[in-house]
Amino acid sequence: MRGSGITIDRIDISGYKKNRYAAGQFFHAIVAGVLMDFGNFGLVVAGLVVGFIVGMTGVGGGSLMTPILLWFGVNPATAVGTDLLYAAITKSSGVLVHRKNQNIDWAITGWLTLGSVPAVAMTLWFLSSLHTAPDAMNAIIKQALGFVLFATAMAIFFKKRLLAFAHRRAGGNYNPSGTRLNVMTVITGLILGTMVALTSIGAGALGTVALFILYPLLPTRRLVGTEIAHAVPLTLVAGLGHASMGNMDWQVLGFLLIGSLPGIWLGSHLTGRISDEVLRPCLATMLLLIGYKLAF
Repeated sequence: MRGSGITIDRIDISGYKKNRYAAGQFFHAIVAGVLMDFGNFGLVVAGLVVGFIVGMTGVGGGSLMTPILLWFGVNPATAVGTDLLYAAITKSSGVLVHRKNQNIDWAITGWLTLGSVPAVAMTLWFLSSLHTAPDAMNAIIKQALGFVLFATAMAIFFKKRLLAFAHRRAGGNYNPSGTRLNVMTVITGLILGTMVALTSIGAGALGTVALFILYPLLPTRRLVGTEIAHAVPLTLVAGLGHASMGNMDWQVLGFLLIGSLPGIWLGSHLTGRISDEVLRPCLATMLLLIGYKLAF
C-alpha cells in the first residue's frame, strides 16, 4: 500500500478481513508506517519529552524510551543498547546541573556504582556467551522489558506508601553512614545493574524508590540528583557493552540526543516545581499498560 509517503509491502487485505487478530496486525502495520514516515522529527520530539521528564523526576529514561523505540520498529536488543547510550549522554548533562545545585550525594553514588558496574559486566558476559539466535534473544529481552516495566509502574503507584514505610522505619535516630547501610546500597546497585544491562530499565524509577527506602531523611532533590549521577556510569558501561555486541543504531541515537539534551537541561531546573501528584499516576498507568503488552 502506498500513499502519504507510507509503504507497506506484501499485505493481503482480504486475509485481514477474516479474523480480528490479523486485522489488528494490519492496523499496527499502518501505525508503524506512519511513525516511520514521521521519522527523524518524531525521534527528536521523543528525546525532548523523555529528557525533560528524566531531568525533572529522575524517572522515565529507559522505561519510556525503550518502548518508544520498539514502537518505531527498532528490534528489542538494538533498542536496549541505543537507549543505554542515550541515557548515559543525556543524564551526563543533567548531572552538571544537579552538581551545580548541590543535589548529589557522591558517597551514595559511589556505593551504588560499586555494585552496579560489575553486575553490568557479568550480565553482558552472560548474554554474549549464550550464542542464542537473534530472534530468541529479542523475545527474551522483550518479555523481560515487560516485567521490569510492570515492576516500575507498581513502584511509582505505591511510592507514597513506600515513603511512609521508610520514614516509620527511620524513626528519629537514623544513621545513613553505617556499614550495614553501605552493604545494602551495594546490593541495590548489583540488582539495578543486572536489570539495566538486560532491559535498559530500572535505574530511574526503581533506583529512586530504593534510595527513598534506604535514605528516607535525604531530601528528594538530592535523591533525584544522586540517582542521575549513578545512572551515568551504569548506562555508559552497559551501552558500550551492547554496542560491542552490535546492539546499537547510531543514527537513531543522534536524533534522540538532539531533543534530549535541551529537554533534560530544562527539566533539571524544574525539579520539584511541578506536582508529583500530576506526573506519578500518568507515568505509572502508561508504564503498566506498556509492560502488560510486552510481557503477555
